[in-house]
Amino acid sequence: MQGAGSPRREELLEAAYAYVLRHGLAGLSLRPLAREVGSSPRVLLYLFGSKDGLVRALLGRARSAELALLDGLPENDAAALLRTVWEWLAAPAHRDLLRLWVEGYGRSLVEPEGPWAGFAEATVRDWLAVLGRVLPGPAATEALALLRGALLDLLATGDAERAGSAVAAYVARLR
Repeated sequence: MQGAGSPRREELLEAAYAYVLRHGLAGLSLRPLAREVGSSPRVLLYLFGSKDGLVRALLGRARSAELALLDGLPENDAAALLRTVWEWLAAPAHRDLLRLWVEGYGRSLVEPEGPWAGFAEATVRDWLAVLGRVLPGPAATEALALLRGALLDLLATGDAERAGSAVAAYVARLR
């Protein structure tokens, strides 16, 4: 990758990230993306090394948004942590990011090679590390399964009240 760390690369990464939040990664084509971000396919390939390199960079950018949430969570109160996480997950402003996350997660399960490699496993490890600070081993896995299930349900149905009620009932049992 010739342009790693360059301001132009970072500028185009942010613009491409905004594009994939709206359009997803499935069927990503360099021509429409380049046109949208004010560049050319050749420049994108130069800066990211390949289309796979661009996809890896975009997944990394999405993961950094996820990690930013994880860094700011309550440290010693499981109920507060889970409520904070659910409020963030349920916020309409995060729907595009979460759909992108689901796409990357799913693709990494069915296409374990290439730019998707390890995405799902890394995100599981990230979340279990955070949840494990306030919940013992199996309880952290249970909480992660509940949050992911509620998130998928919310994205599929838009029913934040019902999915949120399930999360709230789980949190209430923690007390």
